[in-house]
Amino acid sequence: MKFAFPSLFGAPAEKKPAPKLEQRPKMTSYDQPLVWVVILLMLYGMVMVYSASIALPDSPKYARYDNAHFLGRQAMFISLALFAGLLAFRVRIETWQKLAPYLFVATLFLLVLVLVPGIGKGVNGARRWLSFHVFNLQPSELMKLFVVLYAADYTVRKQQVMHKLTKGFMPMTVAIGFVGLLLLLEPDLGAFGVIVCIAMGILFLGGINGIWFGGIGATLVGIFSLVIIASPWRRERIFAYLNPWEESNALGKAYQLSHSLIAFGRGELFGVGLGGSVEKLHYLPEAHTDFLLAVIGEELGFVGVLVVVALFYWIIKRAFEIGRQAIAMDLTFAGLTAKGIGIWIGVQAFINMGVNMGLLPTKGLTLPLMSYGGSGVLINCIGLAILLRIDYENRVLMRGGRI
Repeated sequence: MKFAFPSLFGAPAEKKPAPKLEQRPKMTSYDQPLVWVVILLMLYGMVMVYSASIALPDSPKYARYDNAHFLGRQAMFISLALFAGLLAFRVRIETWQKLAPYLFVATLFLLVLVLVPGIGKGVNGARRWLSFHVFNLQPSELMKLFVVLYAADYTVRKQQVMHKLTKGFMPMTVAIGFVGLLLLLEPDLGAFGVIVCIAMGILFLGGINGIWFGGIGATLVGIFSLVIIASPWRRERIFAYLNPWEESNALGKAYQLSHSLIAFGRGELFGVGLGGSVEKLHYLPEAHTDFLLAVIGEELGFVGVLVVVALFYWIIKRAFEIGRQAIAMDLTFAGLTAKGIGIWIGVQAFINMGVNMGLLPTKGLTLPLMSYGGSGVLINCIGLAILLRIDYENRVLMRGGRI
């Protein structure tokens, strides 16, 4: 039998549990599958860029380069993009929202600089780049990301007046119209189309009046039609796209499209094998940039293309899931930004794939994350890092933590 004796100094004080220190969540709370899908797409693209560009030094235009020149530069671009993405991931979404208007205005200034003789760099009749000797910066790529942030921030700020024409809808329309004017002067109709889709998608998700949305959609179709009608070379390209196998078209404006279709035809189900493409041997121009998917179709066949489509679908689906989750937690800016990034990646990938397969007229748009180019891969990675940050903040808040 046990006996309890009282303490000489009274009853013992009841021990209280030590207070738990509030700890910041670890940065390991991120969407790892999304990271690996993005890395897989970039590595897949790097392999195909090497395959598509390995024969380019045989041409006088690229004679000063070695066979691995584009592979080495793409590897460098991916390394820089991953580093930039890591830095972007560390920035809070609240900070991105504060910076959104300033980033938009700064990129507008860069778009103006591109058109200044002696500053903007022209390639194949288009002035789209600012040369920094080590690399070329394409401001239209920056605008794709910053218009996502700006449109999301604008929708949040004007949420109470979005149903009004003059206060809610027109200012955004004027801003995007000015961006479109600068892009058409470059000219870069493809980038303009992507930016318009991003802005309209975010405004639609933000609750804009359906009648005005339909009206602006019809107006944009009319503007694009007038731009095509007023430009002889664009008109010729459209007619060539409608009948690419006519001899004059196949040797002229539809030359890229006809050889892209030949590449897909040669690939059939499983392709001719990695490195076995014939079209990349100076038949298909820009095979390592705009028409990388055609080389994938020829070398890896329908299966290789299907893998690309599935990976992009997964990223877009995940972006919309993250966006819905943020909006459900009343994080409207974060939610619209996540969905805007999904719209951006989805629309650009769809246009590039449509062009390669002959579903859409030829445009100078690259395949996100995969095609050769520094600006595109860099900005894609920063955009997806912001998407990861949104998901990270969602997870932290759902666990009751703080950012």
